Amino acid sequence: MSDNERKEWINRVDTALEDIRPHLAVDGGNIEVMDVTDELLVEVKWLGNCEMCSMSTMTMKAGVEQAIKSRVPEINGVVAVNGVQ
Repeated sequence: MSDNERKEWINRVDTALEDIRPHLAVDGGNIEVMDVTDELLVEVKWLGNCEMCSMSTMTMKAGVEQAIKSRVPEINGVVAVNGVQ
């Protein structure tokens, strides 16, 4: 994947996360898209209170991944590069 293609994927995913960010902000958290791999796996970084939250795994599957896949169905999955594993 070229750098331009990667930037386009990241922008699409970042836009998809705009719906969920206000919910994360209520609890003092946020999420940042770090990369989209050649395998169309999204790598995100938890920010603020989300970084060490014990609910981040559930939020990832029920909120973040669902929000991304609803707008960018080509994505194969989402993984956190930090936070509670």
